[in-house]
This record gives sequence, C-alpha cells and structure tokens, in this order.
Amino acid sequence: MGIEIERKFLMQDASWKEGITGKHYIQGYLNRGKDCTVRVRVVEEQGFLTIKGLSDGPFRLEYEYEIPVEDGRELLDNFCEQTRIEKIRYKVPYAGMIWEIDEFIGANKGLIVAEIELQSVDQSFAKPPWIGAEVTDDPRYFNSCLCVHPFSRWGE
Repeated sequence: MGIEIERKFLMQDASWKEGITGKHYIQGYLNRGKDCTVRVRVVEEQGFLTIKGLSDGPFRLEYEYEIPVEDGRELLDNFCEQTRIEKIRYKVPYAGMIWEIDEFIGANKGLIVAEIELQSVDQSFAKPPWIGAEVTDDPRYFNSCLCVHPFSRWGE
C-alpha cells in the first residue's frame, strides 16, 4: 500500500536557496474529487501519474507510477482540467532529512512552500531556521486547489 505522510510549511526567508539548484515541474489534474485526485506530472524528461486519496492531516494514500514523458505531455495538453501548476522544486538537506521546497511560477508566482515526508505521523524532526508557519491542514495550499484558486488571486 502506498502511504504519504507529509507536513507542509511556509517559508520564513530565502537563506535555504544559497547554492541549491532545482528542477522544473509541470503538473495538471485528470480528477480533483474530494476523495481522490489523479495528477499528471512532467519533471524535465520524466513523466508520472499519481493517485492520491483523501487527506487525514499529514496522512493519505498515494500511488505514483512513471509513464513515458511524451504520454505525460499529451495528457497535460489534452485531458487536464483548470490551470497547470508550474514550479521549481529544490531538495534541501537539513539535520538528516530532505526538505522539498516548491517555488511556484506562473499563476502561483510568489508562493514558496516547504514539505517534509515522514515515516510516521508522530515522527519528530528538526525545523530549519528558514521554516515558517505550518499549513499542512490548510487546503488552500494543496496543489490540487492552487490550480483552481491560484495564489495570485487570493487577494481578490
């Protein structure tokens, strides 16, 4: 069974970015249902299809499969609903853990979110000094929501 346990945080500053390079991600959704989302993602020259279950705090079921990158691009172009999510993802090590930091571009430009994947819901971890408020339980920060309600329009 695929399980994802992830916590999500806003960033306090940009000190994490020094000397780090990221990868360009484009993703869209074939389905954004309450109980299940189906995502297509292209990361440079790789394609992925991901199925995620309903979130229960930081926990949810997740299944991810690599697909041919051309299939990923065609699915994005022909079947994905709403706005695509575009971001640069950075992997930043800190205190023995890897933080994934997403710097959004396009309609979500200006939003930077850090995620950490855990082995258990109660796993402890050290928070880097650049981490700000936790937003794990705030659905506005779910990528599946950002494609419908982009960060650039939150002030409207």
